[in-house]
Amino acid sequence: QVQLVESGGGSVQAGGSLRLACAASESTVRIYCMGWFRQAPGKEREGVATISVGGSTRYADSVKGRFTISKDNAKNTLYLQMNSLKPEDSAMYYCAAFVGVCTVFPPERAVNYWGQGTQVTVSS
Repeated sequence: QVQLVESGGGSVQAGGSLRLACAASESTVRIYCMGWFRQAPGKEREGVATISVGGSTRYADSVKGRFTISKDNAKNTLYLQMNSLKPEDSAMYYCAAFVGVCTVFPPERAVNYWGQGTQVTVSS
């Protein structure tokens, strides 16, 4: 059973930075598409960034140039570096593992595994 455990969330002021990490069990990051999704209160869960097995990435337009997704296969860990944070980035952030086209955000129901989420709050 694949397990995903996020960490690194917190509260920051606008313009600040946070680095999220997702520790995965087994060889998850080496064999699955990996991604970060977020959900703000009253809104649907949305894709933030994905990374393929080979390292190709995809970003939501709202975070391009500010967020960077990466992974460390040796540590079986996925990361999301978030810079120049804005209040509208406030949400619960979820790590995900899925199969399919890695550079396309899958619908929520198509994600194979989810982490429990880590809260990010950005104040103005």
